[in-house]
Amino acid sequence: MSHCELEAVTQHINDRIVAIRRVLELRIIAKDVEKGPILRKIGQGIVATDGLLDQFEKCIGRQRDLLTHLKELEEFFKEDVRNGKHLKDNMPTHMPRKGQPLVIGEAPALCQTGPVDTPPSQPENPRKTSKNHIREMPFITITEFENIPQYMKGRMSFDQLNAAVQSLNSAVTGKYKILQQKTMNNATRKLHQRFKDEETKDTKGQHFVVEADIKEFTQLKVDKRFQGILNMLRHCQRLRELRGGGITRYVLL
Repeated sequence: MSHCELEAVTQHINDRIVAIRRVLELRIIAKDVEKGPILRKIGQGIVATDGLLDQFEKCIGRQRDLLTHLKELEEFFKEDVRNGKHLKDNMPTHMPRKGQPLVIGEAPALCQTGPVDTPPSQPENPRKTSKNHIREMPFITITEFENIPQYMKGRMSFDQLNAAVQSLNSAVTGKYKILQQKTMNNATRKLHQRFKDEETKDTKGQHFVVEADIKEFTQLKVDKRFQGILNMLRHCQRLRELRGGGITRYVLL
């Protein structure tokens, strides 16, 4: 046994002797008729203090749980802010802006009484329009969202789900715009080749994205929460999964 260990054992024994002496002194004092009630009052105070300490520990536990919950809410709010910023930065061009009037038709032309020389309309090429059209996933309606089972929704809100729909549409648009390009740089050419390699006979005529497209064109995190979003979109008949070649393709319905 080392010198330090011997000193520690000696100190422990001395502390125990001192404690025993105090107990013996208290036993003698407890037999005193005058000092006995004082000791009992002190004992009651100790018991009450111990109860207060227990309540204090429980209160600390509740505050700790509340702090954890608030941190989770903070993360959700931060994600809402990121999604809102992404929606603001990627506003669809066809969506009316605030204060912008909707133009249904050329009303002044209806007020003309004389003959109007109407230039011959150029015939449209329906094949070209159909080929260049990029599909988008329709947003989830309130009714559809309410019909999603609660275990599937979890803490996902209506706005958060539609923000994810907008992000997926951005991925689809970004991908198929590249597929329609004629001139490309090296980076775009590599993406174009990957898009072509991921196509199969089952995806012919379909619009789809893979996880790499989502990471390339959106700020969505492909994690457990994202898988929950996909489950809800499949439930609402917005997309389906097509697996093959080690790749999961999310095909728009």
